[in-house]
Amino acid sequence: MEIMSILLRNPYHHSLPFSIPVHFMNATYQVVGFDGSTTVEEFLHTLNQEIGMRKPLHSGFALFTDDPSGKDLEHCLQCNVKICDVISKWEQALKELHPGKYESNRIVRLIYKSRMYFRAQAKGETERERLLLTYQVNDEVVNGRFPVNKDLALEVTALMAQVEYGDLARPNPSSPGGSSQSKMQQFLQQVLEKFYPKHYRQGLTPEQIRQLSDRLATKWMLLRGCSGAECVRIYLTVARKWSLFGAKLFTAKPIAPSPLEEKPVWLAVNEDGINILECSTMHLVINYSYQSVMTFGGCRDDFMVVVSEAKDGNLTKTTIEKLIFAMAKPKILELTLILASYINYSSCHSSPIPPNPPPATFSGKKLWEIDSKHFPTMTRTTQGPTLL
Repeated sequence: MEIMSILLRNPYHHSLPFSIPVHFMNATYQVVGFDGSTTVEEFLHTLNQEIGMRKPLHSGFALFTDDPSGKDLEHCLQCNVKICDVISKWEQALKELHPGKYESNRIVRLIYKSRMYFRAQAKGETERERLLLTYQVNDEVVNGRFPVNKDLALEVTALMAQVEYGDLARPNPSSPGGSSQSKMQQFLQQVLEKFYPKHYRQGLTPEQIRQLSDRLATKWMLLRGCSGAECVRIYLTVARKWSLFGAKLFTAKPIAPSPLEEKPVWLAVNEDGINILECSTMHLVINYSYQSVMTFGGCRDDFMVVVSEAKDGNLTKTTIEKLIFAMAKPKILELTLILASYINYSSCHSSPIPPNPPPATFSGKKLWEIDSKHFPTMTRTTQGPTLL
């Protein structure tokens, strides 16, 4: 990685010995310089100055790496970790995954995106923060993790198209063989694939897709002359009407004995607490404030949370409930870390904490060591409930 960084760089553009691209949710990137002692916190300070964003303390953004295995996993980085250590651990994990051969074309991928969201901090958002947040929210929309009906889905798709491409060009009706119309249809379908929810596209016939493309074109035309910043403002205004805007969603299934039905649910985590949603409708089933959470973490191969609730509205009498959920193992760690961050924030009302895993202990080891020790597979399990 160091050799490639030096060979491919332009010495007139960077004063530091190494540089690496940081990727954003809108498919752009920013190259940032660093040296052997640069920590994630220092790295992000440089990045934020260059792209016009606030500190992670206020924006809620955090730096992630991809997984060397190539799986759809990301690892959040602590502020005190050195960038070179991150690269070293990542490359070591890649070599362990592929003993005897080296994939010279693969390097660590750094991603900068929102991890935590605080409503009180929304007023100070910069234009770049709003843009990146909009792309991230729309990614949730596309993947069915944000509730929108079909009409609203088409409206926000048109907004995203205006942000990404600007005004929609009118097709030339006099083009030979209708080639202009055909190219326009193809382009509109590509926009739908990029910004429209996948579950609404499934099962559509070619004719239905054509009709959907025509409806998108009509809505997009109405946005002619609207700037990208204005479209972003409209998008976020609409999206923030959902009470759980900014929450991180995890798929899970309750395990008996449980007061919940044994069918898939969403665990939505935000600054207010843990919210359990119906899987299909995303309607709220029940929520638990952080004040009621007694302990949480990995329990064998599952996720466990123990909560205390007032009995019959009497605050002096409480009942203890233990909820266990079947989840993908990497998601158990991710959920545990983000819960720890929000609970720490909840217990320190005076100042929000950085949106990175806190330097607490997790089964006696630093969180970074836990998350990076088994970078590729995350096969470890915990033998009992973990309290952070």
